[in-house]
Amino acid sequence: ALADRYSIEPALGRGGMAVVYLAHDVKHDRQVALKVLLPELAAALGSDRFLREIKVTAKLQHPHILPLYDSGEADGLLYYVMPYVEGESLRDRLNRETQLPIDDALRITEQVAAALDYAHRHEVIHRDIKPENILLHEGEAMVADFGIALAVTAAGGERLTETGLSVGTPEYMSPEQVAGEREIDARSDIYSLACVLYETLAGQPPFTAATAQAVLARHVTDPVPPITTARASVSRPVASAITKALGKAPADRFSTANEFMDALVAQTVQAEPETKSIVVLPFENLSPDPDNAFFADGLTEELIADLSKVGSLRVISRASAMSLKGSKKGAPTIARELNVRYALEGSVRRAGNNLRITAQLIDAESDEHLWAEKYGGTLDDVFNLQEQLSRQIVRQLEITLTTDEDRRLAVRPIREVQAYDAWLRARQAALSLTKEGIDHAFALINQALGVIGDNALLHATLAWLHALSYPDVVSDDSALELSQEHAKRAAALQPDLPWAQFAMGLALQRRGDLAGFVRYGKRALELQRDSHTLAVLGWYLAQAGRIADARRYADEAITLDPLTWLSSGARAHVDVMDGRFEAAIERLRGSVEKLAPGVPWPTFCLAYAMACAGLKEEAVDLFALNATRGDSIWSQGSDVLRCVLRGDRSGVDDLLENTGAIDIAKRDSYWAILLASAFAYMGDASPALDCVERGIELGFTNHRFLAELCPFLAPLRGNSRFQALIERAREKEQALDV
Repeated sequence: ALADRYSIEPALGRGGMAVVYLAHDVKHDRQVALKVLLPELAAALGSDRFLREIKVTAKLQHPHILPLYDSGEADGLLYYVMPYVEGESLRDRLNRETQLPIDDALRITEQVAAALDYAHRHEVIHRDIKPENILLHEGEAMVADFGIALAVTAAGGERLTETGLSVGTPEYMSPEQVAGEREIDARSDIYSLACVLYETLAGQPPFTAATAQAVLARHVTDPVPPITTARASVSRPVASAITKALGKAPADRFSTANEFMDALVAQTVQAEPETKSIVVLPFENLSPDPDNAFFADGLTEELIADLSKVGSLRVISRASAMSLKGSKKGAPTIARELNVRYALEGSVRRAGNNLRITAQLIDAESDEHLWAEKYGGTLDDVFNLQEQLSRQIVRQLEITLTTDEDRRLAVRPIREVQAYDAWLRARQAALSLTKEGIDHAFALINQALGVIGDNALLHATLAWLHALSYPDVVSDDSALELSQEHAKRAAALQPDLPWAQFAMGLALQRRGDLAGFVRYGKRALELQRDSHTLAVLGWYLAQAGRIADARRYADEAITLDPLTWLSSGARAHVDVMDGRFEAAIERLRGSVEKLAPGVPWPTFCLAYAMACAGLKEEAVDLFALNATRGDSIWSQGSDVLRCVLRGDRSGVDDLLENTGAIDIAKRDSYWAILLASAFAYMGDASPALDCVERGIELGFTNHRFLAELCPFLAPLRGNSRFQALIERAREKEQALDV
């Protein structure tokens, strides 16, 4: 009966409810998995209600949910069709390996939890989470048969028991499922997912027995066997999260899958006692000339960069460390607040060509001063002094360097003092994010190149400056060509310079090549775990729809860089792109007020999250305030969205005509979608769709945000061109290799 639509091949396997066939979708020329319900089950259910219930699941669109393509009845048999995923199931992998590496187990759980959280917010409960229903495709987890158990339960009722079949799998069923409760909620799926995580770590589910009935009884009555008994290397916080998720009463578990995921991610990051950790506090400038403060800051930054090359040492990032400049808190207090064991503090005195450096290492746990030293010399000795200091810290922490770490610690990207001086000043100027600051930075770097000639770090910095200035400072596409040219030169001169790899990636991202950006960004992180790289990866992967990966990068950025806006802003951006607007607002309120008061970009992000959450008046007020803060694109964008929310059509038209917003939207994926939002909200479908198309071309492929979550785009959702664009975004998102 299906021969005109599907070319069906021999069965791939048989499950508890269906036989699975590999088939070829004739109309769309693609391979699919066609699942036919067992005849006795189909007879018990009846087709009308089953097909009505299963349609609910067809609306689920998430990168970690296997979508439903089709469903129907043929010759009295009920069937449904899903994509055929090349790869294996989690069950296949467990059969082969028994226990998974802890990082792999947590990553898979995180992705499944993201899928569950999305479905639960759409009031769909899976009811049958198990390794067989988790497919692994190119390193990504996808949940299959989403809502099938719901359809069977809703359609079958008491008739289901007559077939001898049941919904759920004994090893993974929650106590309330065992008790036969019809009304179960998200916490049942969380319990099942915890059972799966337990098995990936321990090699078997938490409850096993000789018979299915005995397994079910143990879910209801037995305490959870400690995961650390079976796998001693599982950290205590992760074990605690699993135990909580396996609470007998739903009220004792996490209330959402996202809470479970956050607990695993956050606690895993915090719980690595074997990894030593340090914060390098800003060195005090004791020079007669206060203008030499930049030199003390530069020494601080270079020490952080040196120590960050040591893989077994967690180092608080430059940005967070420098934000502590002038703090009246003691070093031990700061270290404890940052969740690190050690603090390094010191001072620099520069008088003419002479240099004196003092440093001391403090154990925050005991408040003990472990070591102190004074170094003296001339400016020409600064690089040797810096290396001596870095190596002495490593020795005091009793860390053994690998051969590669030892080699990289000796590498000085710039060995000429005048050029190094110019580079430090350029970094400081560029981070103002103003045209004047960036222009001054260009002049300083070119001056340094004139002194020492070709240099990898200087070329990488030029690449960064060109990318940083595009498109809101410089709209000419030649900036991208220059960025890529300098990045390639930097990588050719020093392939293992993290900054060169990041610059290569950023140049590609600006051209819409997100896969290239991810590739180079990951290479940069292999060389050095840098919070800036982590945060930027998190930001753009969230826009690409890869929420679980984005969250992981952003969370690590916060761990390394807890005191600056970029890390917390990237994490909030992940929440916005995942539709968790309230969570983003909560995070942004604190970070904007504490870390970036009065800065247009963070304020814009907070106002936008408020607008998405329906807090229209608060958003309008904040956009209006931000519009008064200079002429940056973030201030101009605030003025546009203020007028949009107020329905001020003439104001919107005037702003779009007299600002660079339209030009920037042609070159930046985020701004393309923001401008699409403005047009759509004002009822201008054609330019809105043009902007959506451009945003997708440039890498904004988060189809779920576009199709469901962004309230501004709601007027487009019945448009056939919009639907075609969403399908294109979905295909690009799924093709992205991260």
